[in-house]
Amino acid sequence: MFAGTASAGPWPRDKGKVFMSLSLESDREGNSYTGLYSEYGLTARNTLGFELGYTNVGETSVMIWLQRRLDSGEGANRLTYSTGFGAFLRNGEAFPTGQAGIAWGRGFEKFPGGGWVTVEAKIKVAGKQQTVVYVENLTRTEAVFLTPEVTTKIEATLGLRPTDSMMFINQLRLEDRRDAAFSAKLATSLVYDWQGLTKLELGVITPVSGPGETALKAGTWVEF
Repeated sequence: MFAGTASAGPWPRDKGKVFMSLSLESDREGNSYTGLYSEYGLTARNTLGFELGYTNVGETSVMIWLQRRLDSGEGANRLTYSTGFGAFLRNGEAFPTGQAGIAWGRGFEKFPGGGWVTVEAKIKVAGKQQTVVYVENLTRTEAVFLTPEVTTKIEATLGLRPTDSMMFINQLRLEDRRDAAFSAKLATSLVYDWQGLTKLELGVITPVSGPGETALKAGTWVEF
């Protein structure tokens, strides 16, 4: 079961299985983020992840993480924790990054076709940035696509599967950044199963409070 868009969530990938997602997020100010996300099932309890990101406002990032299942695999509830390390490149300078997270989730069948709910909390810390956080001439909106020194996120996801070929995903994103005010966003996506292994995603991300602009998201998922 998918645990949200581009997120391992609390369901480890099956051993030897691969999941990949390529997505583009762009706001109405023309700022964008392109991300490549992948998961690989190492064992029944461990999933290895890789993320590569690029923004049009001057940053490239990479992150490798390991997720471990904490629950026994029995019952409805799932619980995992994860740790990761990486770096980002901005204006020719490289900065290290690290992250840690914990996720809970469970599936349900009361809705026709079934669904799932997850809550994931994550903290990400970057190396001390000697240069200013904002590249010259960037607005506050553009800066949210750049990595701050400390970010804390909580994401709550509700996914519904009304048909075998369609998923409807709502995600509330809460984010506290050292370089900006607290923000809340609602991300809504429709995912369509196309030709078996491939899924197409189209969604909109709407600010509820704090900085940010409405953004569109498009992507494709592949698993094998």
